[in-house]
Amino acid sequence: MKKIIAATLGNCVHVAGVANFLRLAEACGYQTSFLGIGVKPQEIIGALREVEPDYLALSYRLTPQVAAGLFAEFKNALIEAGVTGQKMIFGGTPPVAKVAEESGLFTRVFSGEESESVIIAFLQGKEEGEKTAEFGNTLVERVSRQQPYPLLRHHFGLPSLEETIRGVRQIAEAKVLDVISLGPDQNAQESFFRPAEMDPKQDGAGGVPVRTAEDLCRLYAASRTGNYPLLRCYSGTRDLLQWAELATETIKNAWGAIPLFWYSELDGRSSRPLAAAIQENQEAMAWYGARGIPVEVNEAHHWSLRGAPDSIAVAAFYLAAYNAKKAGVRDYVAQLMLNNPPGTSALMDLGKALAKLALVSRLEDEQFRVYRQVRAGLASLSVKQGVAKGQLAASTVLGLALKPQIIHVVAYCEADHIATPIEIIESCELVHGVLKNYLFGAPDATADPRVLARRDELIAEAEQILQAIRNLGKDESDDPLADPAVLSEAVRLGILDAPHLKGNRAARGEIATVMAEGACRIWDAEARRIVSEEERLGGFRR
Repeated sequence: MKKIIAATLGNCVHVAGVANFLRLAEACGYQTSFLGIGVKPQEIIGALREVEPDYLALSYRLTPQVAAGLFAEFKNALIEAGVTGQKMIFGGTPPVAKVAEESGLFTRVFSGEESESVIIAFLQGKEEGEKTAEFGNTLVERVSRQQPYPLLRHHFGLPSLEETIRGVRQIAEAKVLDVISLGPDQNAQESFFRPAEMDPKQDGAGGVPVRTAEDLCRLYAASRTGNYPLLRCYSGTRDLLQWAELATETIKNAWGAIPLFWYSELDGRSSRPLAAAIQENQEAMAWYGARGIPVEVNEAHHWSLRGAPDSIAVAAFYLAAYNAKKAGVRDYVAQLMLNNPPGTSALMDLGKALAKLALVSRLEDEQFRVYRQVRAGLASLSVKQGVAKGQLAASTVLGLALKPQIIHVVAYCEADHIATPIEIIESCELVHGVLKNYLFGAPDATADPRVLARRDELIAEAEQILQAIRNLGKDESDDPLADPAVLSEAVRLGILDAPHLKGNRAARGEIATVMAEGACRIWDAEARRIVSEEERLGGFRR
């Protein structure tokens, strides 16, 4: 096991930075030892001889002029003691770090301006370089290289292609974001391959107006700087296979994001009939799976955004992962949107998330790996940006309890307007600040008995929904949970339903819900009471 010993020099009593560095080192497999504050050179040299560490980590955060004298004193002590070749690291404020660089004593100097991911890369022997390979060319590589620090993802797409290209470059050069999710405008999402059907008056609505493969290539080229972020793109709301091929060829799509039921007549984002949409979505999952590209199935939060009870959101989360595995996907990105619907309490949020993860864990094996991704619910953020910053930080803290490999950052400004590069960078820095203080040594919020009770309640209710779907298709299908006809029928009958689907020709839209004690529950309007899934499912009609 590699070893690090650490100390502060002179009369510096500031140890928070040293403590954080040692926590990161321990997470990377090092054996660490802190010698204390203001340790004399001879004591440090004695420890070097006794422990023989791989690194000596020193810190000083006071006056740069004094630091210069301390470094000279320590250098002379090392020479007199005959200690040579010891690898030393320094951490301090930017002015002191500059003096440390000039001293020539240190293998690596940290000024506090680096992200934890940079420090982890150093500890793992994977220093930043000029080539993308140093960071990881794929999602799986990048997660592996950065563990235990989660990747940060943010969506980006301005109404102007040229501004978006400049913004991608600016974000990459800031080195705060690992994955840029390009958001094409609605014209591109629905009609990229049918340009005659585009409405020019809607150009730039909802994202960047990409119109050619060259546009995507230019966006990718702009990202080849800084920390070389991965790029990915929405799936498109129809022609999903053509979108998959295009995104993979042009931006090396880091992972596909595909719905199961949506982008259809169910939400109006395309005119695809529901059963046909499900089949096409499954085919897109299979396309990515056959090429070893990860897939994220955006499903559960769509139901919650439309007011569905938590039980249906949990069942939909399982259906999404089940269908991905059935399609041959090996690396699955499971997105957990917190604060959704608005009014969800932290306790109930964690209970719902744990129920989702518990069900999906049943699918995991050597051929199916799940990567947890957490994010704040967009609808939960205040239009007051100072308030929204606090909400973003609070949601990040809550999400860390779920031990995510990916954090989908939602810019604090997005309840008011599309995020600019500066606002995206600032939002990512806010999240990095939360990670700096809360990634290690935090209390385990998932152990709260109220959270666990809600988890177990939702697992039981989701299982009842899944069993109802199996029963619906047992005489017609070998696998009802992955059969487009059965799944679309489950929506038509109301086994899967949401209040906001009222009047939709493909759904029943009869379910009512209420926020009660921070949870979204089924509401019987006639009896004016909350009812269980057992009661609801017992009365659904064909």
